[in-house]
Amino acid sequence: MPMIITDPNQPDNPIIFCNGAFERLTGYSNDELIGRNCRILQGPGTSRETVAAVRDALAGGRGVSVDILNYKKDGSAFWNALFISPVWDRQGRIIYFFASQLDFTNIKSREADLASPRHQAEEEVRDRTNDLRAALAAKTVLIHEVDHRVRNNLLTMASIVKMQLRLTRDHGQQNALMAVLNRIEAISIVQRKLFTTNDVTRFDLGDFVYELVLDLLGAIKRDDIRLTLDISTAYVPAAKASPLALIVNELVGDALRRGIRDSGGDIHVVVKRFNDRLLIRVEDISEPVSPDEVSSELGRLILDRSAQQVGAMIDRKREGRHTTVDLTLRVES
Repeated sequence: MPMIITDPNQPDNPIIFCNGAFERLTGYSNDELIGRNCRILQGPGTSRETVAAVRDALAGGRGVSVDILNYKKDGSAFWNALFISPVWDRQGRIIYFFASQLDFTNIKSREADLASPRHQAEEEVRDRTNDLRAALAAKTVLIHEVDHRVRNNLLTMASIVKMQLRLTRDHGQQNALMAVLNRIEAISIVQRKLFTTNDVTRFDLGDFVYELVLDLLGAIKRDDIRLTLDISTAYVPAAKASPLALIVNELVGDALRRGIRDSGGDIHVVVKRFNDRLLIRVEDISEPVSPDEVSSELGRLILDRSAQQVGAMIDRKREGRHTTVDLTLRVES
């Protein structure tokens, strides 16, 4: 994927790094790009409003994602799905801007005939999804070190998945990508909460579950799924935050998927601490549905590996329309 890095602390925010893919995309050599501002890619058809939106975001130290018409060295135009993210140092100062590009000219210019672009997009989605699944299986999708680089990398990953979602027309691929995106965003919430508290050695799981469940329910925009919460403050060691976040995301996501496929339903989420034991319970009342084999296998893998990581026990019960999943683990007093 074409990528560049710019230095906002130098006059005119020049390019200080570009990879080979960016050179091939634009036709400019490394020597021609280093030290130049990205406006070298603008031309007569470039939207001034889009340029202004990017400029305002950079001035405010914010990330931005836009579709913009850019120009190669030979003068030919191409549609660029541009993503820019700030990179901070440990003092919270912006030291670089990271930008990635995706040429989607074929899709933009041939909207009436989507066969070829759709095929290309689906291949890219399959490749990236397989890479992500391999990473999930091999590394159990657990983040062991908490620093500012993790947040930047998660933002980049989420933006790439969102771009892939925009390119694919296949419903199954969209569901798989949405599942990946939800997992990334669950970990992102963990990182944000860890870095906005004074004590980074422990993590309030109850506060996290409350925010995550409301976000997941709000995203599907269904008023026939009734939610009740019984959540208390429950601190766990920071090292267990990410695997527990993945567990909660999978359990609540499964309950929501059953409610979506059915005509709604009831979901009850519990987070309680009893002395040195922590209980996470997700109950739902909805019609049983046939699971998606690939998604279910990946979900079970994440649950089992994450539970193993934190030393938790998972107990599943299903009686008719009533499904209950309990997760219990020992925590320090």
